[in-house]
Amino acid sequence: MTPVTSLGRRAKAASRDLAGASTTAKNGALLTAADLLLERVNEIRTANSADLEAAVTAGMAAGPLDRLRLTDSRLEGMANGLRTVAALPDPVGEILDGWRRPNGLEIVRTRVPLGVVAIIYENRPNVTSDAAGLCLKSGNAALLRGSSSALRSNLAVAQVLRDALTKNGLPEDAVILVEDTGHETATELMQLTDYVDCLIPRGGPSLIQNVRDNAKVPVIIDGDGNCHVYVDASADLDEALAIVVNAKTQRSSVCNAAESLVVHASVADAFVPRVAEVLQARGVELVGDPDARRRSSLIAPATEDDFGREYSDLKISVAVAPDLDAAIAHVNRFGTGHTEAILTRDLGAARRFAQEVDAAAVVVNASTRFTDGEEFGFGAEIGISTQKLHARGPMALRELTTYKYVVWGDGQIRD
Repeated sequence: MTPVTSLGRRAKAASRDLAGASTTAKNGALLTAADLLLERVNEIRTANSADLEAAVTAGMAAGPLDRLRLTDSRLEGMANGLRTVAALPDPVGEILDGWRRPNGLEIVRTRVPLGVVAIIYENRPNVTSDAAGLCLKSGNAALLRGSSSALRSNLAVAQVLRDALTKNGLPEDAVILVEDTGHETATELMQLTDYVDCLIPRGGPSLIQNVRDNAKVPVIIDGDGNCHVYVDASADLDEALAIVVNAKTQRSSVCNAAESLVVHASVADAFVPRVAEVLQARGVELVGDPDARRRSSLIAPATEDDFGREYSDLKISVAVAPDLDAAIAHVNRFGTGHTEAILTRDLGAARRFAQEVDAAAVVVNASTRFTDGEEFGFGAEIGISTQKLHARGPMALRELTTYKYVVWGDGQIRD
């Protein structure tokens, strides 16, 4: 038995115990973990500082460095996320529906945990807390494999969760961190069909492709976020400016930040120069099509690849669309199925955009930054799925469960 197989076996055993745990015990562990995160803030920050120092020395870019960094406010946010999850209804045991057959059989469909949820992720030590907390509340064991760049931080955070489980009488192996961050270990984790019930990768295109190529366990893809904001002909341009700036610059390194701006031709003369000036003043690099460049000298030429990229940085592509049809076509061609926004005062245009754009979330007259488990009221999320089965959009408690049928009889036999 390899080390990874052994970890998978331990996680599976813990998942069976956790599946029957009481809501009181699970909530107690979550609240204890929240308290311990803040009690051990100096210890966690020290571990994170060591990771950051090594990452800077290795030449890590600004965007990934931001995702790696744990500030006091982010640790407070992680603790609040755990408390929020504790306050949410427990999905395990929820009766989805039920009916009685003519032969007297009573059939009930009830919500149950998935089992062992493996998460492979990059540079985001907050995922260690968020994912473990959601798995715990939904009755799943979390088998976590972070990146080498965040190993010290992940170890410190994972230990908090394990200690909290023990203090509340739950199996500490309900949260396991795979400390070997080698490529071979990740591949082996993707193929633990005897122990892993679901794998969720959170990272860049190379990680996602590696999972697509090698995974043998069921996978939910937390995919790229090439999010668009479309400024329609009837948009309030002052409001649109504030939304575009927020969607791009409030935190440019995350998957729900805007990467592409599409502007209706009828308002492009008024809006493109204005938004380009404000974005450039905030350090944003702009590239665009000829119609966008004709309206602002601050916009550099864009390649075909530029329109389909998730930059995760202070860069944005700009395109001018002659009408709503062209805007929808552009979004569907270059989008990644994450979040797309329309800014408009035309209800018909909003409805058409919402219906015809293929994405997990469509936002009308608001920032793309709201596609988030906490903002949706789900508590911390484990990722944002850009696929259609079995979860789509922010994945929280219900998305970490499945269901089973319980059939109640009274001696019936089938003819």
